[in-house]
Amino acid sequence: MSGTIIDGKKNAIDLRRRIKSATNNLKSKYGITPGLAVVLVGNDPASEIYVRNKGIQTKEAGMESLEFRLAEDASEDNLLKKVEELNNDNSVNGILVQFPVPKHMSQQKIIETILPLKDVDGLHPVNAGYLASGLKGMVPCTPQGAALLIKETLGELSGLHAVVVGRSNLVGKPIAQLLLKENCTVTICHSRTKDLKETCLSADILVAAVGIPELIKEDWVKPGATVIDVGINRLDAPEKGPGKTKLVGDVDYNGAIKIASSITPVPGGVGPMTIACLLLNTLIATCAQNNIEFSELGF
Repeated sequence: MSGTIIDGKKNAIDLRRRIKSATNNLKSKYGITPGLAVVLVGNDPASEIYVRNKGIQTKEAGMESLEFRLAEDASEDNLLKKVEELNNDNSVNGILVQFPVPKHMSQQKIIETILPLKDVDGLHPVNAGYLASGLKGMVPCTPQGAALLIKETLGELSGLHAVVVGRSNLVGKPIAQLLLKENCTVTICHSRTKDLKETCLSADILVAAVGIPELIKEDWVKPGATVIDVGINRLDAPEKGPGKTKLVGDVDYNGAIKIASSITPVPGGVGPMTIACLLLNTLIATCAQNNIEFSELGF
């Protein structure tokens, strides 16, 4: 048996197409163009690439893309002042500060300074509380994208056992909440979990978001399970040449694909859905800020 590969790139393209159509409807009906502001501190190469891709896809979706760059040694106060300026700018509907930020800045303080209605990363404690309470709010982009892939793959999720390996605020906790909302029975595992392998083997849906390269082995996967690998780990790849690296997930992909019914690859699985869901959140935030029913946009 060999599992079906869940194509995150194709799903992200389809989602961005729907977002563009809804954005055009927002413009034609209400004369409003969503604006997404991204703030980058320093010049981390990976962040530079990510921000550039965000800008390209934001414009392709028909939205305004605003970028603000601060030096590596900028003070935390200067960054927080910039965030406050964007909070008060009505042309800005979504605010994203690219993480990681330099060590002299508090990531949590930055998150809490962004208005919850403009928090398109879905990390503000208010939005986390809404999600935990089953209320509408901004949902973190990566778990939102993972949940959409699971729904697209399996359809009805009610009654399925989902095991989430990882308990971060960014992925583990929110994906657990999203799957609970779909009436799954959810188990969250972490570094202190006993019998981790046995717990994973009980999963109909196995989500790996722990940041340990290829932790989940072939014999940890229940036959016929759906495996969602959120991990992105860069390893040395001497077989490719001196100094070369490769990306791997938290799952031993080559082994797990023999057992699972479907699985996301790394790269090309959950990753492409993250920016698409950022654009979706920006569109949702724009509607909420202007008292427009999202359903009116034909999404």
